[in-house]
Amino acid sequence: MSQIVYRQYLGESDLPHIMALVQSELSEPYVIYTFRYFLHQWPHLSFLAYPSDPSTSSPVGVIVCKQSMHRDLHNRGYIAMLSVSKEYRKRGIASTLVRNAMEAMKEDHVEEIVLETEYDNYAALSLYESLGFIREKRLYRFYLNGKDAFRLILTVPSVDDSGSDDTSTSEASSSIESTSSGRSALRIRPRRHVYRAIKVTPYSDDDEGNEVSR
Repeated sequence: MSQIVYRQYLGESDLPHIMALVQSELSEPYVIYTFRYFLHQWPHLSFLAYPSDPSTSSPVGVIVCKQSMHRDLHNRGYIAMLSVSKEYRKRGIASTLVRNAMEAMKEDHVEEIVLETEYDNYAALSLYESLGFIREKRLYRFYLNGKDAFRLILTVPSVDDSGSDDTSTSEASSSIESTSSGRSALRIRPRRHVYRAIKVTPYSDDDEGNEVSR
């Protein structure tokens, strides 16, 4: 069995492969402008998975994300698309893609990460909740196929958060800092949120037998 290698999105040459993989695995239709909206603005938050076998030139897994200010209050990461080819599931590819994206978002100092997935996509719910996401709300008839969705959210603790309630001016202020990759990122002191979690069954890589996310 070939090993899986992961890399960030490199440019427009990756786009046809990403579109083919997402459109073949996800039920929600996306036009090319939707892909470019995410990939052109946040290329560092999208990752592809390839078999190490040189005879395979197309990705077998992809995650597409964004990061922006939400309502001018929270620095929010968003997982827009996650897809893994059926023949490569149950190998931990989806969870590795999500972790790679989460780490990249943390470099941009996100305070929270959100996504939506179909309410009955148990593999996706189990995967994300194993990584700390919780269900924030149910969105009725969210998708074009008429299905409901759950919005999941993960609060990201700040590396500078010592647990103190001290709100001095220096702690509360915003600043522009350079990340380890050289990108500028808006850093904001996180607000603490309390969400009610819903207990689900534990996740394992064997759960990736179904479509993992959207």
